[in-house]
Amino acid sequence: MQKFEKPIYVTQPVLPSLNEFTKLLEDIWQSKHLTNGGKYHELLEKTLADYLGVKYVSLFSNGTLALIIALQTLRITGEVITTPFSFVATTHALWWNGIKPVFADIDINTLNINPLKVEAAITPKTTAIMPVHVFGNPCEIDVLQKIADTYRLKIIYDAAHAFGVKRLNKSILNFGDLSVLSFHATKVFNTIEGGAIICHDEQTKINIDYLKNFGYSGEFTVVGPGINAKMNELQAAYGLLQLKSIECDIEKRKQISATYRNLLNDVNGILALNDWENIQHNYAYFPILIEQNQFGRTRDEVYDFLRTKNVYARKYFYPLISEFSTYQGLDSATAANLPIATKVAKQVLCLPIYPNLEVADVEKICDFIKSFRG
Repeated sequence: MQKFEKPIYVTQPVLPSLNEFTKLLEDIWQSKHLTNGGKYHELLEKTLADYLGVKYVSLFSNGTLALIIALQTLRITGEVITTPFSFVATTHALWWNGIKPVFADIDINTLNINPLKVEAAITPKTTAIMPVHVFGNPCEIDVLQKIADTYRLKIIYDAAHAFGVKRLNKSILNFGDLSVLSFHATKVFNTIEGGAIICHDEQTKINIDYLKNFGYSGEFTVVGPGINAKMNELQAAYGLLQLKSIECDIEKRKQISATYRNLLNDVNGILALNDWENIQHNYAYFPILIEQNQFGRTRDEVYDFLRTKNVYARKYFYPLISEFSTYQGLDSATAANLPIATKVAKQVLCLPIYPNLEVADVEKICDFIKSFRG
């Protein structure tokens, strides 16, 4: 089979109508209100809260700053238990707050942090848990909350992948003390760069907004050492247009996911995560696990082969965060402590998925994979 003429990347952003965006830009140019809580910023916060089914949304210039501020908001110190199987920003946010990350292993079926391993990692210095809804699949929310309540810990969910995901028709962003979203260009919903903190009461929302705006509570009053993490009007206007197509975009992702699953389910050595009962997914990613003994090829061999065909799959998440030099010295960062995460990181491959990906292209990608079996 011939390779693709143009590269097929793991994702591709859906852009709003340029004509519609230009009209909003003209309005912004007219008003000269570019940032600091302009009308599009305020409208996007309200519109997102309504769409997501949450009480309060605080917009940020990016998701990493949102994570850092979430930890500041709850005054988290000491040790925080988190997953090594995530994008490195999850743990970097702890480091920037002077917090020691403690890695707990993941569950082989969900790829999320394993609550049993979380409980085993708790020490007198533990103050919070930072789980990740990996690939948008919900963590074991009820079990984690019970652990947090028992040990009087806070929970901050890194929900970067989980835009619009629901469990039993309720947003998973309503669980834990705070949830943090990313609106990076690679995400299901994007504002080019951007992010948000989801909280459940007005006072917390006020505190978050102080912290993202230098700590100002008025023209002459600073209530704390805040930072500049505000989203500007151009990003907010872009985000409002993105919401117009979000339902259609997620439905297209669902169809692509179903096509992959139908074509790969019977391939020995390829494991795709199934849709979960009672979960409304957003189909942000399509990860597969490649078992070398059964498939006859390693994950890395498949990755390299697909690149020769102009298919740019990604090894999300490899290496583990715990394997980066910054964190290797931690007692919890060893492979012996993280056997499941270590195994999965060597097997996982995320295949291309985005709304404008053609079904014929998905079929061709699957044919490439099948043809490469050992």
